[in-house]
Amino acid sequence: MADTNTSLKKESIFNKDWTQGPIVRNILLLSWPMALMETLFVISQVGDMIWVGRLGPSAIAALGVAFTIVMLVMSLDLGLVIGARAMVARYIGAGDIKTANHIAAQALMLGVTWGLLMTVLGIFLAKPVMAMFGLESSVIADGVAYIRITFAGWLTMDIMIFILYIVQSSGDAIRPMLLEATTRVIHVTLCPFLVLGLWIFPRMGVGGAALAGVIGQAVGAVLAIWLLFGGGTRLHVTRKDFHLDFNIIARILKISFPALVTNFQRSFSSVVITLLIAPFGTMAMAAYSLFSRVEMFIMLPGFGLGMGAGVLVGQNLGAGQPERAEKSAWQAAGILQAVMMVFSAVIWLWAEGILSIFTTDQALINLGSTFLRIGAAGFMVLAFTSILQGCLSGAGDTIPNLIIGLITCWVVQIPLALWLPHVNGLGVLGIRWALVIGIAAQTIIYIAYFRLGKWKTKRV
Repeated sequence: MADTNTSLKKESIFNKDWTQGPIVRNILLLSWPMALMETLFVISQVGDMIWVGRLGPSAIAALGVAFTIVMLVMSLDLGLVIGARAMVARYIGAGDIKTANHIAAQALMLGVTWGLLMTVLGIFLAKPVMAMFGLESSVIADGVAYIRITFAGWLTMDIMIFILYIVQSSGDAIRPMLLEATTRVIHVTLCPFLVLGLWIFPRMGVGGAALAGVIGQAVGAVLAIWLLFGGGTRLHVTRKDFHLDFNIIARILKISFPALVTNFQRSFSSVVITLLIAPFGTMAMAAYSLFSRVEMFIMLPGFGLGMGAGVLVGQNLGAGQPERAEKSAWQAAGILQAVMMVFSAVIWLWAEGILSIFTTDQALINLGSTFLRIGAAGFMVLAFTSILQGCLSGAGDTIPNLIIGLITCWVVQIPLALWLPHVNGLGVLGIRWALVIGIAAQTIIYIAYFRLGKWKTKRV
């Protein structure tokens, strides 16, 4: 698998050999830009909620439900790119840059095709999907506007996502982070103007938040194409790499399909949870929407460390160093566990203050803070799930993620979410406890499987 026809520049943070040197240092150097990149995305979503929150609980509920639907589709995109990430990381670790470039090009063609399909489906299915939640007509109307505008720009988002995550897997996490920063600065800057109708801009309400995101993503897509073709990173794709290679595409899909289904069922379960919360009223839905935004922020270190550890696992397996790959996983999990303990303590002490950033409605703050404190129990046991899931994906061993996700969701979480609200008057809080119990079960299973070591022999 070795191909040294491409000579590497003097080693820097952009083309460092991540299969050598101190593991903890490599984890932190590779993960912090990934965590910051995800942070920038979440900040833009938190910004959306802050400005939409000025429109009242109904608008908050609309944005929360619509974003759940959008994340369902986005999870499919992220699942689809996992195969390419695993293959690029493996070939980079083996020194075969030419094949890594070819895989990147095939993945991008796959992403463009998928993006066009999702654009059409998203625009036409927005209204019937929002209507199935049985919400107030104003909530449905605002949600439909958000979904349709978002999917009108879906192709540009897919182009950006596929390129940035592939470049990350080659070992360059800095440039994707800088590009994401540019995209999100545009998004956050435009959002209040389009939502509230400030200055010369029309008052678009919830739909304005979507348009701000689409404009930022369009700029990001152009910059991402320049990044992939410009040769500034370890990857340098050319037009010759874009002849269809069905063998490579089939290999990408073989790895990606279980990950795609895993992500879909995880996001679909969020839709089911949203459906279960909806009968408790607009206030409960708004509280859940606020909790979801805060949860995204809390989970950021897990996203970054999980992706960074996954790249290290993939490259070390490609370099024939499975034991080093395993050490990378456990050490990343230890780092994240310490971070999660701190975050849980902060939430427990200052939940009300956190939620007051989004709303002044005291009833909403009271219910949302209870949601947050229950969620803090889940954050305490989340570290190993986040890291080991990312490491299995980085190794290309995606079927266990699918099986574990299906078991914990449909055997543990959803049945408990149906039962617990009727126990001792828990009501909607029972649904939150069901999710925490599911996370704990997932953590136990992941640790047990990862220790078996079968992922070390996975071929991509």
